Amino acid sequence: MATTKHPSRKKRLIKLNTHTKWAPFWTVFKINGKGQKVHPSRHTAVKRNWRRTKTKA
Repeated sequence: MATTKHPSRKKRLIKLNTHTKWAPFWTVFKINGKGQKVHPSRHTAVKRNWRRTKTKA
C-alpha cells in the first residue's frame, strides 16, 4: 500500500480497524444479566482479522 493514503481510504481503514475489537464489557451485563459469565467477543457482530479476512479498501 502507498505511503501517502487518500483521506477517503484512510477513513475506510479507520472504520475497518474498529471491527477488530470486542464489544464493551458492560454489554455482558446488559444483554445476559448479572449472573452470566460470557465473553464480550460474543456480542461483536463483525469480527475481522488481518490474516483471515482481507479488505477491499
